[in-house]
Amino acid sequence: MVILDSGLTITPIGFIRSGKPLKFDARHQPDEKQAETNVLEMLPGDKYQKALKDLEGFDRIWLIWWFHRNKDWRPEVLPPRGPSKRRGVFATRSPHRPNPIGITPVQLIEIKKGKLILGPCDLVDGTPIFDIKPYIPSYDSFPDAKAGWIDEVDAALDAPPAFKVRFSPQAVEHMAWLKQDWSVDFEARLLEILSRDPSPHRTRRIRSRHGDLFDIGCGAWFAVFELKGEIVHVLHLKPAFPLKFLKDPARPVIPDKDAQLAFRARWPQFVD
Repeated sequence: MVILDSGLTITPIGFIRSGKPLKFDARHQPDEKQAETNVLEMLPGDKYQKALKDLEGFDRIWLIWWFHRNKDWRPEVLPPRGPSKRRGVFATRSPHRPNPIGITPVQLIEIKKGKLILGPCDLVDGTPIFDIKPYIPSYDSFPDAKAGWIDEVDAALDAPPAFKVRFSPQAVEHMAWLKQDWSVDFEARLLEILSRDPSPHRTRRIRSRHGDLFDIGCGAWFAVFELKGEIVHVLHLKPAFPLKFLKDPARPVIPDKDAQLAFRARWPQFVD
């Protein structure tokens, strides 16, 4: 019997700089079809530089990291993919774990002094990294292994999208304004989710509103839509944070705060 100290200490070796401040910005799995570069900034120190010796010969590495924004865990969770069905947390990649440790395989593009240049990843900006391990295909890849309920979900996702998404002129104006004036663009992610399944889902942040309307959380924004048969009609956008939060100087940093205030001033009729 091995008795471990309940006060075990683990220290980051570096932090990810991904330019993704919100969970909504980070896909649930990396998509290597998308051109993307991320940086792992190592902590200073000669030991860390020596520890990177011989790593440049590997195409991929494993990152072991911490879900630093999660404060609790749940034995059953609602995965974002697939039908609205709870699964045991150990059968998922959910962040709501007893010890919120994550693992991600990423492309290793280049090693610079104090930095690792990486390909697409699913980590938000500032994620602490605890360890790096080389990805070894002969040990780490089992393409014929069964993946339980994930196989069923993947088979459904391989089918053509069941819904078509249409944007009203107002929604087009809102999204163009956000993209051009504030560099906020979530159109592709919005299309991906709504074209698959626009039904209410807590993890996908889709909820039923009054009447026949729904909305979906897109980072610091909501997209309001209606569903008619197989057509999802996005009507308009609106800020996700109430005005009292946006004007409260004691509040922590709110993403897209200035953009939300500007939206409220320009389109007050679309704010609840």
